[in-house]
Amino acid sequence: MNPKVDELLRHTEKWQEEFEQMREIALECGLTEEVKWRNPCYTLEGKNIVLIHGFKEYCAFLFFKGALLKDKHGILIQQTENVQAGRQIRFTNVKEIVELEAVLKQYILEAMEVEKAGLEVKVDKTMDIPDELQQKFEENAALKSAFEGLTPGRQRAYILYFSKAKKSETRTSRIEKYTPHILAGKGLNDK
Repeated sequence: MNPKVDELLRHTEKWQEEFEQMREIALECGLTEEVKWRNPCYTLEGKNIVLIHGFKEYCAFLFFKGALLKDKHGILIQQTENVQAGRQIRFTNVKEIVELEAVLKQYILEAMEVEKAGLEVKVDKTMDIPDELQQKFEENAALKSAFEGLTPGRQRAYILYFSKAKKSETRTSRIEKYTPHILAGKGLNDK
């Protein structure tokens, strides 16, 4: 047990009992307990296996390579259409966790085997750049260079955000608004 997780859970207002139960299950599988992204994270030889996190409506185990799990019980959830590798098992109360304890351990052990085998999720890195952004790249070589210098995740976040706008004017406006951020090497949500 990691004292940093003890401290984190002590200050958790929602899902505390659920987190404690999930923590116990993860530790019983022989994983190392750490804090990553301000959440309890369970690793195997330094590789992320499962994360505990809470939201307004539910708490969840997040399996980093969940897309590779067999999901015999049909309980893994793809958080959004854009999430390619991770999968969640969601809970709304501690009773659900207790009832699924044996199944959860099976999923964690399978995730550990996936990691030991060195399996990787084949991530589709192709992204259609909106015409409006492509036009801005042609007008501003520094913008294109700065964008290409961003991490793939930051590039993806911008492309998804720009592309979601239905109207060309809105896409253009969003691009113009975030051009200074891109030029500064910042991601969409960086301050």
